[in-house]
Amino acid sequence: MGELALRYPPNSLLVSTGRHPGSAASDAQFPQPIDHAPIRATRLRTINGLVVWTARASALARRARPGFAWCGELKPAGYPARWLKARVGLPYGVVVYGTELLLLEAKIRRSPFKRWTARELLGRCAVVVAISRWTAELARSVLGQLDCPALAADVRVVPLGTTPSQFRPGIDPRAVRAKYGLDGGPWLLTVSRLDWHKGIDTVIKALPAVRAAVPGARYAVAGVGTVRPHFERLVADCGMGDAVRFLGFVPDDELPALYNAVDVYVGASRRYDLLAEGFGIAIVEASACGLPVVGGRAGGVPDAVRDGETGILVDPDDAGAVAHGITRLLDDAELRRRMGAAGRRAVETYYNWDRVARDLMEIDREFRRPDR
Repeated sequence: MGELALRYPPNSLLVSTGRHPGSAASDAQFPQPIDHAPIRATRLRTINGLVVWTARASALARRARPGFAWCGELKPAGYPARWLKARVGLPYGVVVYGTELLLLEAKIRRSPFKRWTARELLGRCAVVVAISRWTAELARSVLGQLDCPALAADVRVVPLGTTPSQFRPGIDPRAVRAKYGLDGGPWLLTVSRLDWHKGIDTVIKALPAVRAAVPGARYAVAGVGTVRPHFERLVADCGMGDAVRFLGFVPDDELPALYNAVDVYVGASRRYDLLAEGFGIAIVEASACGLPVVGGRAGGVPDAVRDGETGILVDPDDAGAVAHGITRLLDDAELRRRMGAAGRRAVETYYNWDRVARDLMEIDREFRRPDR
């Protein structure tokens, strides 16, 4: 939503959110007014936070008389949006990602109250926008269960993107290689939160087969999460201690160089319990930097990887399939170059925030009140 706010025409959008540390500095980069409700953003989901935010949003709506509202997520943004719909007839759209719909689906099946709440928040919006085809199918299923057939039939799909001027090939990787010890190689890379559904464990299990074919291959994982000790034990159990490096948190400004420091990006995400990858922004960041990708054929990842063109889709639950996809790329420098170049073109022409913003602004124009 920050990328959307950057691209709306100046002063054509009013952003309502909670308080963030250091927000004065970050607010200055936006060409839009940003109003902070008098409560920390991390408290917006509380009863008090919802009351404070809804009151603040109501005051903003009375003053600015907007024609349409975007909810960057269903909860908590759906609550003030639903209130404004009821009070002043303001239409709103909800962006959905995937995991929240899996959780919602489980809740509405066992709780009449959760079903009623979901129908009020999601079923009363003007339009639902999904970030991938998989997310859209899930949204249609949930809306069907909420008895909203018209809304289910009109779920829009707007795949996400990145910034090709920031993520690009040709960035000098020497500093990040030195900082994170990325000597030797070839290197595989995953950038994600350390969670089970990200498929990092499957990549670790695939490494012995990969290294049997390409002895120097190594795997870097950038990100933090509570599952890291489990992954570290798995590395030891697989005898891959010298082949895996956990980089921890990598600052945003180092990510473009990190992608340029490796040879293949691996995003083997899968469905795990009520968690799944709705799209995979790190995948298109890697593509923007000219990296070929091995992606999991699950969730929304197939919308981020053009199979056979920008990368290879594999069964993310099958370590052998993951190893085969990785080895195929590592063994063929021309294939890596061709897929990396295709990934870069795909970002320049489609998987970028400018296109995402155009798509969302067109939806805004379609559903906004005609007198605004």
